[in-house]
Amino acid sequence: MSETPAIQMMGITKRFGKLTAVNNVDLSIKRGEVFSLLGPNGAGKTTTIKMLCCLLKPTSGSAIVLGYDINRDSEKIKQIIGVSPQETAVAEKLTTRENLNLMARIYGFSKEDARERVETLLDMTELSERSNDRVKRLSGGMKRRLNLAMALISDPDLLFLDEPTLGLDPHARRSIWKQIEAFKGKKTILLTTHYLEEADALSDHVAVIKDGKIVAHGTPHELKRDAAVMQIMVIRAQRIPEACIDELKTNYPFVKETAEGLEIRGERLVFDGIVDLIRSHGVKIEWLTMKQPSLDDVFSSLVEEEGAE
Repeated sequence: MSETPAIQMMGITKRFGKLTAVNNVDLSIKRGEVFSLLGPNGAGKTTTIKMLCCLLKPTSGSAIVLGYDINRDSEKIKQIIGVSPQETAVAEKLTTRENLNLMARIYGFSKEDARERVETLLDMTELSERSNDRVKRLSGGMKRRLNLAMALISDPDLLFLDEPTLGLDPHARRSIWKQIEAFKGKKTILLTTHYLEEADALSDHVAVIKDGKIVAHGTPHELKRDAAVMQIMVIRAQRIPEACIDELKTNYPFVKETAEGLEIRGERLVFDGIVDLIRSHGVKIEWLTMKQPSLDDVFSSLVEEEGAE
């Protein structure tokens, strides 16, 4: 595998008037890896991808994509990448096969080569049995698989997947995962996602972006390891008064009611002090536990405001 990065971002910035959507981002993405860009809505994920795909021009900074500069070589880059956008970009009135054939012809395939490539992708994405159905009759998961197949029509070395499993049920989501996992080591994939389980399962490296800035970067294991200093206590009780929660928040950066119970996070949780404080409010503790940080916990600690409700 080449040592030259597939993508090298150098101070890439995008402003829309007074809003800075992406702020001086430096990132390097290796060839053949799955790289996930995580962040809340409006963090700058899609804007970053649009600049790398040459759909938006940076306000400042630049990036090298497969050896080409996004500011000078936009047409060349567009020819050699594959993009699966957040919005399902398919023609609903055409059949599955017709959508793929149209994309192949746009890329300059001959009729014979287009037919062969379309059959390969139908088989790869498990859409052969629905190849002659109009797209409007397909499920959401099938449409996302078709979207992925269309991005793969030119067999690109670099694939951009913007929220590829957004809104899908767990079965459909795992079907897309299967396709992504098959490309590991063969294609470079830049993936944006809201699903922490997805990033943890698929990614070689992860970057967390907040307010247009990268706030953490590393492998999923490294991010969880670095967060190991953060302790997490979960307490279950019938009812914890607001006054008790407010008092806890004065001592610890993160106190939140979850489905499991009251979750408290901090670098040094004083176990006895927390229990005594809660009991002083007349609360009977039913159950409590300490747990190790997950990637979801790491993400929450990075992007949520202190003391978030």
